[in-house]
Amino acid sequence: MTTHRTGTREEWMAARLELLTAEKELTRRGDELARQRQQLPWVRIIKRYQFETDEGGASLADLFQGRSQLLVYHFMFGPDYTAGCPSCSMIADGFNGFAVHLANHDVTLCAVSRAPLAKLQAFKQRMGWTFPWASSAAGDFNADFNVTFTEAQQRKGDIDYNYRREPAWTLRGIGDSLTKGGEGPVAEIAATTGTDVATYTRERPGMSAFVREDGAIYHTYSTYARGLDALWGVYPWLDRAPMGRNETGIWWRRHDEYDEPARTASAACCA
Repeated sequence: MTTHRTGTREEWMAARLELLTAEKELTRRGDELARQRQQLPWVRIIKRYQFETDEGGASLADLFQGRSQLLVYHFMFGPDYTAGCPSCSMIADGFNGFAVHLANHDVTLCAVSRAPLAKLQAFKQRMGWTFPWASSAAGDFNADFNVTFTEAQQRKGDIDYNYRREPAWTLRGIGDSLTKGGEGPVAEIAATTGTDVATYTRERPGMSAFVREDGAIYHTYSTYARGLDALWGVYPWLDRAPMGRNETGIWWRRHDEYDEPARTASAACCA
């Protein structure tokens, strides 16, 4: 017997219409926030960034692939990682599907990471991804856009991430979710990349937007941490599922790491 509140269809409809009012307010607020993003001042890019891509060496301009707009996903895959971050991987699972639509709307989507290109290519093949993915190993791109930090920055408390200064390194790395002794969700994720917490959290997730106009490139927007929720395709679905996000820890995996029995059980319960 369910412990959740139940009711008649009439009671459900009354509650749904009340919720609809709040949803419409949120939609209108989202539209206004999108307008405000587009009104941010553009900052001209002067530095000459270099990347390695499947096609060879590339400049930031080359990443646009002839289009006027570029969206970069800062994918957590550092030089010492043996595999891409599973959280970033879950976000990136959606890229193949909509990258083609963005490309036909004058927008290029590209992931950028500090790992060597060969590592990125091997992981991309494993995941079955086709979207562009560039290595920024040879330059300052990640550092300049606040998604890569050094051990010295960690220990001195000299990290500015998500528009705030972080305290000096203890065991926390990203957020405050670690327990005493360096165990917990962040440590669990770090282990899946073949690193420890300190090494893992020197890379951070984010996205940055750029535009080309009259031969110049401008930085227009960046967001980090939970600012990426809207890009994490599974969460809008979970937010509409009966149990919501219903999270008690790190439940997700790279898509080729889920247990087959779990998939079978899930299918059986829905049959």
